[in-house]
This record gives sequence, structure tokens and C-alpha cells, in this order.
Amino acid sequence: MQQDAVRKYYFVSDLHMGGDGQLQNCDYTAEFVAFLKQLEKESADTELLIVGDTFGFWELTLVRGAEKLDHIVAAHQAIFDQLRDTGKRIKITMMVGNHDYELACNAEFSTKLRQYNIHLDTSLVLIRAVGDKKIWIEHGQQRDEFNAFPDYGSPYALPVGYFITQTFVSGASRHSDFGRGNWLKDIRSVGTMQIPDWVLSNYFYREMSAVLRWVLLPFLLLAGVTMVAIAGELLRVVGIFDYNILFHNPLMSRLGIIDNVLQVVIAINSIFLVLFGVPAAVVQRDLKRTLTRFRLLTDYGISPNLDSEECYLKAAQQVFQADGSVAVFVFGHTHGAFLKRPGPGGQVVLNTGTWLKLLHRVPVHFGLLPAVYYPSFRLNYFCIETENNHVVITYVAFPKTPERELTWLQRLVTLGKAPKSSEAVPARTVVDF
Repeated sequence: MQQDAVRKYYFVSDLHMGGDGQLQNCDYTAEFVAFLKQLEKESADTELLIVGDTFGFWELTLVRGAEKLDHIVAAHQAIFDQLRDTGKRIKITMMVGNHDYELACNAEFSTKLRQYNIHLDTSLVLIRAVGDKKIWIEHGQQRDEFNAFPDYGSPYALPVGYFITQTFVSGASRHSDFGRGNWLKDIRSVGTMQIPDWVLSNYFYREMSAVLRWVLLPFLLLAGVTMVAIAGELLRVVGIFDYNILFHNPLMSRLGIIDNVLQVVIAINSIFLVLFGVPAAVVQRDLKRTLTRFRLLTDYGISPNLDSEECYLKAAQQVFQADGSVAVFVFGHTHGAFLKRPGPGGQVVLNTGTWLKLLHRVPVHFGLLPAVYYPSFRLNYFCIETENNHVVITYVAFPKTPERELTWLQRLVTLGKAPKSSEAVPARTVVDF
């Protein structure tokens, strides 16, 4: 279906449908079908743009070639049936992301997608007119050196991110059924740089032997107190105090046998910290210096920061400077929905976010216990149109509450601590410059 004058654009991205094992499950089917049904009420001069990473081809290793799409459609039939119906009313355009890069390498995908009224556009950048202004649209993978394609369109020019995803993400999903709880399937929901910490967290709270966990718990909880005890003992040894002030005080003396137990735990903790903690700290310091020398570490952490938005804001500024008629720079890829005005000109940069589950790191109250990752959803879309000669951006998020997944210990050690709120996006933004 060809449309000459589109006046209203809807944007979503990073649906990540498909993958090995449990990754084939979809948490947002009902919400996305409802969204597509809503678009059936729009006029014919409307376009839905799916801004890349619609599919998890990288995570789907058990099927090859264009059959990957058939495999995914069979598992998400309700969504594709509705895409076909909605596509009879409005135009649906799909862009290529890094996780579904094969769309750009095999023309058979385009033919299959047309059966569902989906128009595949393999261009890295799309431009859409909105009034007398323009919208710049890209998935964003080319700005991420781990996922950029050196020879776009070649099936053999694969970035480092492809091999990482095939090895770790697909492998995690295939083995998720063997865990105590199906947590491994959510590996796509955590920030790239947080995966090691997330695995450690789930090992401790879910996979570790319950006996071992309860033996370790008091030592980990009292790690901070142990450091105070060691400092107090050092002050006693050098003669500043006559006794260790942590143990010889009115409060501790009233605890009776509890005081004795605490002293035993802290004494054992002290031995382990001195024998293993100090050498580990020395090795860690030297390792950081080595990684910095190899340009793999900066003062801000691992480099490159795969979850950073800075490169996209910089790219948007360059686009705005090169073409003053571009009012909005749209991208996805990083899964963090936002709307910003990065410069004095008033133009807007927006990230379309993701429909995957999100996991947010929440540190525990005290001790050396691993952090807890709280689940949430941010099922959202952006709409861009003109009103009274102004470009207007509307943001809508569908409410969705995740299932109760955390263990009682995870909730207890983070009691009263809420995950950091996602960046607020205004419901309506007028672009006037």
C-alpha cells in the first residue's frame, strides 16, 4: 500500500521477538496487540515505524536463514495476525537493527514480511517529513563500536556483539530451565555492563546451596562492622587506645552471649579479610592499571560504555548542525526511553526504548551482599505530528506490573529501597525553533 502524504508517525523499537529456548516467550503480547488495534482507528495517512531489533535473530541459533522468521511468527502468531490487519489500514515500516541484521542480507525476509503488510526498509537512516521539518530515524547500532557493521549488507561482516550474544545470551536461555527459577532467560533485560554483577546476584540468592547461603550470611552482613573492628584493633596495637572500642562499650556488654557470638564472627571475618581481602585488593588495583593501559578501562568504568547515550546526543547535534530542517532525531538500541533537548536550538532527541522487561540494580542496605535486580516494564510509543504549524510529540506508556519474582530474602535486604525511577518523559512536547 503506497501513501503519498503521511501526516502522523508512530514509533516503537526493540521488541526482540524470538530466540532459543525461553527467549521465545513474549511478556507483552496482549499490550502490543491492543496498541496495534488502536492504530486501526487512525486515518490512512499514518505510518508506524518499528525502529530496529524487532527480532532476536542473533539469539536464535537453532534455526537458519529465512526460516528464522517462520519460527518466530509461529510463536507470536497473535502479534503478526494483528500486524496484517493493522497494515491494511496504515503503513507499517520495519527498520533493521543489529539483532535482526540478517534482514539486510537476505531479500527473502522482505517477501515474507509483506505477507503481514510490513514494509522492510534496510536503509541505515530514514528521513520523514513532518510539516516543513524533518525527522531523522536510525536504530543506532552504527554508533556502538561493539555492534556496528564494518560492511553493512554483508552477511559475513559481523561485529563483536554478535559473537557475545550468540555465546552468552543464547547459551543462557538454553540452560535457563536447569536453574532454581527461570531467571537466566532475562539476560537481555539487564544492562550489558551489569551482566556479571547480575549473574553473581542470582547465584547467591537463587542457585547457592541454602545451607551455604545461611552460613555466609552473617559474615557478609557484618563485613562493614569487621572493618571497624580491624581499625579498632590497629588503634589498640599502636597504643592510641587501651582496648578495642567496638567490643568494650556499654551496648555490647549488655548483649551477653550475643556479644560473644558477634566477636567470634567478626574475628573469623577479620582473618579472611586480612588473608584474602588485602591480596585481592592489591591484585584488583594492578588489574585496573593494566586494563587502563590497554584502553579497556577509564576513570568512569569499562570502555566503551555500551549503555551510554552520549554518542547519540553528539550524533544528533551533528545532524542538527548539518541540516537545520531536522526537528527530531529518533533512535533505539540502548533500551532507555527518553526525550531530551541537547542544545540551544530546541530540537529534540528521543530514544524509543524497548518492550522487553527491564531490570534495575538496587544495592542492599549494608554488608557485602550482592545487589538485587528489580523487574519492571516500560511499554511505550512516541507519536509525532503537526498541530498549528508546530511539531508535536506525544508519549504514551502502557502500565504493566511484572510477576512476583524476587525471593523473600531479596526483598528483606532491600526493604524500603526502591529502584531508581526511569527518566520521566513528558506526555506532550512541542518542538518550536
